[in-house]
This record gives sequence, structure tokens and C-alpha cells, in this order.
Amino acid sequence: MTDAISSILSQIRAHQMHAGGRLGDAPAGNAISPGAINPGGIGQAEGIKGPGFSETLNNALDNVSRAQNHAGQMQQAFEMGDPRADLARVMVAMQQSSVAFKATAEVRNRLVQAYQDVMNMPI
Repeated sequence: MTDAISSILSQIRAHQMHAGGRLGDAPAGNAISPGAINPGGIGQAEGIKGPGFSETLNNALDNVSRAQNHAGQMQQAFEMGDPRADLARVMVAMQQSSVAFKATAEVRNRLVQAYQDVMNMPI
């Protein structure tokens, strides 16, 4: 299961890098540079123009949805007797969508757990 999560996370990072932005969650060298914080607002960093966390998460969910739709279409085409939809391709598409969904559910569970941990911290 961790391989699937790593795969999804690497796809998200590749998509984010392809979009032209730096990764917003991991600064270079694992250090926060003092000049990166914008005094005009909390949490706003200068120079980072890539997609935000919510946009990246939405893109990942869209990709999972597309994989499930594609698998469903291939399954239906196989059932209808389409010669382009052979059993091996249908099974691979079904497994890809299953792994993507399980990885998404695991990421959601981890995010919920992290949120609950933060909310239960004493002030």
C-alpha cells in the first residue's frame, strides 16, 4: 500500500513541477529562509507561483476519477465485444483505478488523522 501512496505522491509532485512551480510543502534544503515569509500576510510566500495544495489535491482526485471512468468504459466495451478492449487491458485498467482509489482513501485517512491530532493539541 505504501508503494501506491508513494506513486501517487510522486505523480502529484511531477504534475506540480510540470506546472512550473516549486513544491510549496518542502523548501530547498529542508530549511525556511527568513526572506521567504511575506510580512503582508501569514502563510503567503514570495516567489512561489505554482498551484496550491487544494488545487493539487483536486487534480489528483480528478485523475482518480478519470482512471475509474476509463476502467468502467473499457469494461463496458469488453462486455459489448469491442475487439480493441481485450481482457488484459481491461484488467490492468481496473487494477490501476483500484490502486488509485485505495491510495486516495489512505491519503484522506492520514489527512483526517493529522487534523484530529492538531485539533487535540493543548493550547
